Amino acid sequence: MTGENCRNAVSRRAFIKGVIAGGAAVASANYLFRASTFLGQAPNVGIGERLIAINVNGQQRRVDVMKQETLAWTLRYKLGLTGTKLGCDRAECGACTVLVDDVPHYSCSMLTHTVRNRKILTIEGLAASDGTLHPVQQGIIDEQGFQCAFCMSGFIMSTVGFLKTNPNPTRTELAHGISGNLCRCQDYDKILTAMMHGAENMRKGNGV
Repeated sequence: MTGENCRNAVSRRAFIKGVIAGGAAVASANYLFRASTFLGQAPNVGIGERLIAINVNGQQRRVDVMKQETLAWTLRYKLGLTGTKLGCDRAECGACTVLVDDVPHYSCSMLTHTVRNRKILTIEGLAASDGTLHPVQQGIIDEQGFQCAFCMSGFIMSTVGFLKTNPNPTRTELAHGISGNLCRCQDYDKILTAMMHGAENMRKGNGV
C-alpha cells in the first residue's frame, strides 16, 4: 500500500469512527429524552420551573415544580417523602396513594400544581409527634399483614381514608373500599385482617 493509499485508509477509518460515535451520541440523547419524559421530568427545553407552596403533613413546603410534574414525583424526588411508592405509574396499582383533603388519591395521576391550597397527607405524616403509630399502622404490626410491603403505604392510606367515612365497616365493605390497591404478593386475606384490626384499634381510641 502506498503512502497516499495508507493516508486515505486512515482517513476513511477516522471518518467511520466519527459517524459511529456521532450516531451513538444521538441515540443516547434520544434515550435520555424519552426516559426523562417517561419519569415525568422533561429535559431542559426552555420550560421554566415555578416555585409553589403546598401543604404536606401539616407543613407548608415550598418547592420548584414543573407544569407537567406529578404529585408522586414531587413528594418522592423533591421533598424526599419516599414512603409514597411508584409502582405502575398509571393509576392502577395504588402504591402511590396519599390523602388529599382526607380523600385517597393516586398521586401518580395528579399534577402537583392542582393541589395548592389543599391538605396532603402521606404515610410519613400518620404517626403522632411523639412517635405513636396510627392505629392502622399498629394493626399491621400486630397481624404482620404484609410480605414484601412495597404496596403497604398505599394500602394504609386507602384504609385510613376509607375509615374516615365508615369507621365500623364489615370485612366485605372494607375489602370493597380498598379494592383499588393491588398486592403483587397476593396476600389479600392477611392484609384485610390487619386492616380490620386497625379499624378496631381506631374504634377503641388507640390512635392519633
